[in-house]
Amino acid sequence: MTTHHVRVTVNGEVREADVEPRLLLVHLLRDTFGLTGTHVGCDTSNCGACTVHVDGRSAKSCTMLAVQADGAEVRTIEGMADGATLHQHGLQCGFCTPGMIMQAAWLLHENPAPSEVEIREGISGNLCRCTGYLNIVKAVQQAAAEMRTASEQPAESAVAS
Repeated sequence: MTTHHVRVTVNGEVREADVEPRLLLVHLLRDTFGLTGTHVGCDTSNCGACTVHVDGRSAKSCTMLAVQADGAEVRTIEGMADGATLHQHGLQCGFCTPGMIMQAAWLLHENPAPSEVEIREGISGNLCRCTGYLNIVKAVQQAAAEMRTASEQPAESAVAS
C-alpha cells in the first residue's frame, strides 16, 4: 500500500510520520503520536469529542485525513493546559471534555465576550451525554471573564534589585 509522508506541527512540536492515505487525523494523533486526549466518539463528526485546532480553526479530526494536515499547525487538548492546571469544573464523566475545551477555546478566540446564546450555539456541535450543559456554559463564561480580566491587566514592570 502506498504511504505518504506527513509533517505536522503538533502543540508546537514538529512531528513526522508515513501514513496510509486513508488514515484519519484523529488516529495519527492518538495511535501514531500517542496524544490520547483527543477522543474518538462517533466517527461521524456528530459528537465533537475529536475536536482539535488546525491552523487556528476548530476541526473534527475524525473526518479529516492525516494527509490533509500535512504542513499544518495542530493544537490538541494536551497543548491547552498550563502544566496540570485547568479551570472551572464543567464536566461529569469527562469523555466530551477535550473536544468541548477545544471548541470553547476556539469560540473565545473568535468572540472573547459571547452571550449565553452564543456559547450554546458555539458548542452545539459537541455533544455531552451527562449534563444539561449548564455547568459547561458557566465554565465558558468564567473562562471568558478570566481571559478578559487578564488581557486588561497592565504589564508588570520589571524591578531591578
